[in-house]
Amino acid sequence: MSSRKSHLIIGIETSCDETACSVIEINNDPIEEITSQNIVELRVNLLSDIIASQIPVHSDYGGVVPELASRMHVTNIVPVVKEAIGEAGICLKDLSAIAVSQCPGLLSSLVVGMSFAKALSVSLAIPLVGVNHIYAHLCVAGLEHRRLKYPHVGLIVSGGHTGIYIVESPLSYRLIGQTRDDAAGEAFDKVAKALGLPYPGGPKISALATEGNREAFRFPRSWMRDTPYDFSFSGLKTAVIQTIRRISSRGGGGCHIPLKDIAASFEASVVDVLVEKTLKAALQYNIKDVVVAGGVASNSYLRAQFIKRGKEVGASVLFPSQRLCTDNGVMIAFLGGIMFMNGITTGLDEDVYSRAV
Repeated sequence: MSSRKSHLIIGIETSCDETACSVIEINNDPIEEITSQNIVELRVNLLSDIIASQIPVHSDYGGVVPELASRMHVTNIVPVVKEAIGEAGICLKDLSAIAVSQCPGLLSSLVVGMSFAKALSVSLAIPLVGVNHIYAHLCVAGLEHRRLKYPHVGLIVSGGHTGIYIVESPLSYRLIGQTRDDAAGEAFDKVAKALGLPYPGGPKISALATEGNREAFRFPRSWMRDTPYDFSFSGLKTAVIQTIRRISSRGGGGCHIPLKDIAASFEASVVDVLVEKTLKAALQYNIKDVVVAGGVASNSYLRAQFIKRGKEVGASVLFPSQRLCTDNGVMIAFLGGIMFMNGITTGLDEDVYSRAV
């Protein structure tokens, strides 16, 4: 571990369809090792936060095309990193370490970020830190909520991942439940496509749902009693699609589809399961603090229901800001910085992984 008290960490994120880079400054004086007890003493300054979205590239296909995503990362990564360095007002030689997404994600996209980070590490002769993208989503809540207690329950809910973790420290995450099929974000996108809405479907569904009747359709909730913290959204997705087809077939296909009511009822079904399972885990493990992170955590109805139900059961539910819910370089830099200052680095011979390791 470096003896310097102030560290400049660059975070590079290319796990899916955003090319993102951030530079943060971490001052750990007088801390020698970052733990769940003293993390609140860290002084962290966000110096830059740059994100290049690929939504226009993938919208015509109704979802992320891996080959196109990796090509766009190759195109974007140099200008995005240059912009992040420039916005931070530093030089590359000032950096203490390079943090980069290592898993999980699209392999071809992860390879672009890791290859660039390795080259930068060699050229600057500074450490490389491979970061678990999911852990970073959960960890970044501690950047904005500095009094977050450990252990806490963490729900990751995004386009590709839905899972519940016991977060024992900034460096220790224990998975207790995950989706068996579609992630919540995937279900949003697939239902949106069935409704004729553009990609990405989550925000479009949520916008319609605000004006719909959440009780108009009683869509299924998969509670999975044998594995109470696991999720399954494929049956819900199928039920919604069948409902749309049934309505469309009436009167030779001329019937009006109640988009707002379907969107609201679908959203309610997803949110009910996410909220109840997560808070059940908090009660089961006698934990008061809950973190909800990932892209779907930006959903306003999800946030409102979590806060409402959390108060009813005595749990404090925290969210990263909406910008830090989506994929970003800040979360990679923050967790990577903590890892670096605890002596955790990554060898240049290490690979990327599509699944968490």
